[in-house]
Amino acid sequence: MSTVRLAAILALLIASPASAADGPAWSDWSHDLFARATTEKRFVILDLEAVWCHWCHVMEKTTYADPKVQELLSARYLPVRVDQDANPDLSSRYGDWGWPATIVFAPDGTEIAKIRGYIEPERMQSLLKAIIDDPSPGPSVGEAFEIKPAASAFLGKAQRAELTKTFDESYDEKLGGWGENQKYIDADSLDLAISRAEAGDATATKRARQTLDAAIALIDPAWGGVFQYSEAGSWSHPHFEKIISFQSQYLRQYSQAYAQWKDPKYLAAARNVARYLTDFMLSRDGAFYVSQDADLNHDVDGHTYYALADAERRRLGLPRIDKNLYARENGWAISGLAAYYNITNDPKALTTAERAARWVLANRALPDGGFRHGDKDRGGPFLGDTVAMGQALLDLYAATGNRDWLTAATKAGNFAATFRDDAGGFLTSKTSEGQTGVFAKPAKLIDDQIQVARFMNMLNRYTGDDRGREQAAHAMRYLAAASAEMPRPLPGVLLADEELAVEPTHVTIVGHKDDGRAQALHVVARALPARYKRLEWLDLREGKLPNADVDYPDLGEPAAFACSNRICSFPAFNAAELEANVRQMAKLKPARAAQN
Repeated sequence: MSTVRLAAILALLIASPASAADGPAWSDWSHDLFARATTEKRFVILDLEAVWCHWCHVMEKTTYADPKVQELLSARYLPVRVDQDANPDLSSRYGDWGWPATIVFAPDGTEIAKIRGYIEPERMQSLLKAIIDDPSPGPSVGEAFEIKPAASAFLGKAQRAELTKTFDESYDEKLGGWGENQKYIDADSLDLAISRAEAGDATATKRARQTLDAAIALIDPAWGGVFQYSEAGSWSHPHFEKIISFQSQYLRQYSQAYAQWKDPKYLAAARNVARYLTDFMLSRDGAFYVSQDADLNHDVDGHTYYALADAERRRLGLPRIDKNLYARENGWAISGLAAYYNITNDPKALTTAERAARWVLANRALPDGGFRHGDKDRGGPFLGDTVAMGQALLDLYAATGNRDWLTAATKAGNFAATFRDDAGGFLTSKTSEGQTGVFAKPAKLIDDQIQVARFMNMLNRYTGDDRGREQAAHAMRYLAAASAEMPRPLPGVLLADEELAVEPTHVTIVGHKDDGRAQALHVVARALPARYKRLEWLDLREGKLPNADVDYPDLGEPAAFACSNRICSFPAFNAAELEANVRQMAKLKPARAAQN
């Protein structure tokens, strides 16, 4: 036997096991996917995963490496793998199913099955065989309901009471947090609790603080940053993914909690999240990455790795960081840093936030004011990128008084309005993920409607442009109808309704921006404990404020005014006077629960 032929045979023998271990021949999502499936008489199986997801890696190593699973897939399926962070249209549509999410479609694009989380090889074999034998939609595929927008943009008193009851019943009185199995801070739930705590609600205060105290256990003691969640109904069994959305949310909420209660452990928590963001997630260009893996690799999982001290971790190497740079994720990070700057007056935090915003404006902005998701989007543009960046720009305007940020936020709002569906609500994407089956109808996600309603309402408060308020009302009419059909708690709907109905705490600094006395008042105003706040800085050399709904006098020296329910305080000339005025104005704010 020749040496060349022997080498070729050995190469084939060596390659065979490796190719089997490589798993299925994955395709990308494409518009011709279902046409191909129809032609080839195959089902489509979508593996919607995440770079950082521990159980996604386990499923790849076990389930998709299983020979019987591979045989079934090869015979009758088109396997499609999608990174959910890179594809907001699909991740939004199937976000409730967690990662990994496995969705099986008929060749015509109708859903057959939706499975949440890790699927063992034997279970996957059974699933694939059962669908081949009987492709009828399973119980996981509920019948979609039509949403006819409500006549009013406001929730009725009975509807608010029912949503509040569902929200209250979801709270874990024993351990804190909303929900019992997976423990983490639900963003809208905590925002709602903090809002009610500010109004003097003792139960909301207890729940907010119990949850904030418990969730400190999810912060990495060595590097800072927050792990995604804890399992088994405990705060002490974390999954070790570090995702930018959670870092940004916790940074904002611990900062707001410190403003409210002045508890040093909340400031420490915010600092520990902020240092992780800047030490690990910040690119050289000044924009933020997406996530860091839960595990170092297939052999060293997060439980082993994150139990180590800093030096020991670094000797082994760093878990993979997803270095994509997305507009939406950077918007979240900017908002978190702005909240942290407000309570610390740390110039580094503001510099970092502004640099990230400028990078996104330079590299992700569309000509008409919106934002694309990444460098090369498969679909889009997506509503979430523009709304997240629009909110971030509003937050920078409040933190600095720089009207350029408000101008950019207004452009983002105008672009977000182009996602409006006259039949109700706002579309998630300008382009559909497909043309057949469930994809023939574009997605309109509840969480997107909530974010649009809140952002557009706040934009209207700052600009006085009633088009923003109408867009917020359009989203709320959809939410008012949809929330009646959904069993899960929807604290975001209650937040959006309250913010549309009640004016924010309104604080205005009147004075030159280069005057140290005005600057000192602005520092105090930024740190005031009001989650729902409109903060402006009127330097008369720049002309009137964009929304000049209050005529402020020039007193010859810097002053601050607090307003609520169209009533303004006497001018404040120092921190103590301003804090007293804000407390007084807060008492004049009507309680939403008492309104019709």
